[in-house]
Amino acid sequence: QVQLVESGGGLVQAGGSLRLSCAASGSIASINAMGWYRQTPGKLRELVARISSGGVTNYADSVKGRFTISRDNLQNTVFLQMNILKPEDTAVYYCNAGVRPLGGIWDMTVWGQGTQVTVSS
Repeated sequence: QVQLVESGGGLVQAGGSLRLSCAASGSIASINAMGWYRQTPGKLRELVARISSGGVTNYADSVKGRFTISRDNLQNTVFLQMNILKPEDTAVYYCNAGVRPLGGIWDMTVWGQGTQVTVSS
């Protein structure tokens, strides 16, 4: 069984910063892409940032220049550094990873439980 556990959410004023972390644990052979998504009530979950196993990144236009995604492959952890936060960044942030389990032949998509980020104006 593979789990993703997020941490680092909270309440911050507009213009502030937060750093999210997401650690994968369990019977893992390898991890492919990892990413962060966010969701607000009544809206679809949207991609915020994604990073491949080789470190190639892509971002939603709304966060380019403000957010940075990175990963530590030895620790099976992905990070999201969020700077110059805006009220519209308020959402539940979910970690996502494509994981090859030990003994498996296919990657499985795993989601974290979500962490709330609230940006006050």
